Amino acid sequence: MLAFFGAAYILPIACSLLTSDGLALYFLAGAGATTGLGLALVGATRKSRRELKPRDGFLLVTAGWILTSALATIPLLLAMPRLGFTRAFFETMSGLTTTGSTVLSGLDHLAPSLNLWRHALQWVGGLAIIVMALAVLPVLGIGGMQLYKSQTPGQIKDDRLAPRIAQTARSLWLVYTTLTVAGIIALRICGMSWLDAICHAFSAVGLGGFSTHDANVAWFNSAAIELVLMALMLIASLNFARHIVAFRRLSTQPYTRDPESRAIVLVLAASIVLITALLSWHGRYPNVLVSLRHAAFNVISMATTSGLSTEDLDTWPVFAPFWLLFLSCIVCSTGSPGGGIKMFRALVLAKQAHHELKMLVHPSAVVPVRIGGRPIPERVADAVLGFIFLYFMTVALLTFALLLTGLDFDSSFSAIVAAINNTAHGLHTKGPVSNYHALTAAQTWICTAAMLLGRLEIFSVIVLFTPAFWRK
Repeated sequence: MLAFFGAAYILPIACSLLTSDGLALYFLAGAGATTGLGLALVGATRKSRRELKPRDGFLLVTAGWILTSALATIPLLLAMPRLGFTRAFFETMSGLTTTGSTVLSGLDHLAPSLNLWRHALQWVGGLAIIVMALAVLPVLGIGGMQLYKSQTPGQIKDDRLAPRIAQTARSLWLVYTTLTVAGIIALRICGMSWLDAICHAFSAVGLGGFSTHDANVAWFNSAAIELVLMALMLIASLNFARHIVAFRRLSTQPYTRDPESRAIVLVLAASIVLITALLSWHGRYPNVLVSLRHAAFNVISMATTSGLSTEDLDTWPVFAPFWLLFLSCIVCSTGSPGGGIKMFRALVLAKQAHHELKMLVHPSAVVPVRIGGRPIPERVADAVLGFIFLYFMTVALLTFALLLTGLDFDSSFSAIVAAINNTAHGLHTKGPVSNYHALTAAQTWICTAAMLLGRLEIFSVIVLFTPAFWRK
């Protein structure tokens, strides 16, 4: 993984040489260190080579994200030595987990290659997350894709892990790259520079919130650019297994038949109408069309956990930002680079609640819980309930941890929810036009841990701290 990740440095090296920003050697050093360490690990463990098993998967995803994030700090530390490892690691973890939170200011004047590197991390991280969601986590029994195993690209009959990853990655690479290239071209046509178009297409397709400007997407003040980004974010928030099938069949049926996709579109449409009406009622903008424009973009961006923004949500009526924060918990689909609980789990919980209400009235009835006509296995329902418990306990404990550092409740709670949902921004002091540079070292590490836990579906990290995992 590390050796292959070294290839990601090609983009910032090429950008540095083209723009003559003088940072090419820093990226070469990062590429050398990453590839060198990866090859050294391969050589050191060559005699122990065997097939990857599900048990190895937990270590694979956790160690992979931590080591890759740590090594990705090298160019940042060399170019900005005052940044320090804590903030540099936060920035790279934010990129690779597609969270999009930043501790950097003055992005408008940041070296082009550094800006491209931040966005490339989101793009690479987004692809890795989709592969993990479709190929790795179902084998490990988590991630919310268990019900759809039969439709997962690269499906295999045994429990080997490596072939599943390779087969799925090949299918995803084509779809993911095609969507990104289409986004770059569309944004360039709408008036962005090539650098801005590449960076923001990476952010939108990876569902990250990084931008090349401190004012984020508001800097462009373009309805056409916002429309393209909304389309990219909406497509990226859907299950990429559906994209692969739709791409092969050239049909929209994989979406119309998918209960997750239908629920996502319905929730987003209803929320856009609700927020537009609220903004118009409060007179926040001159007319309904302007209210609709900003409501649509920010609802889609926050709900899909992208975090790109055109407005400071703290200036909106108090209901709106908290509603968008809630949407970031549930809207994204499984098999997408989005974060949060995911729509599949929300549907399972809703169906389970409806089932329990029926059983209260008809205790002897046999009523299976179904989603999209498929009965939900008891094991899947149990896994969802277990995840929801761990999710809320993690949010509560990390919020208390931030409170211990002296941060106020609203900022602590929203920062943790945003971090664990892998969306870019909390509320108040961490608003969409601000960043996280004011956090102390302790607060930064707490938010970094929340990003990692949320990205790896909580179970993958916590299981490493259980005695049973280490027993032979």
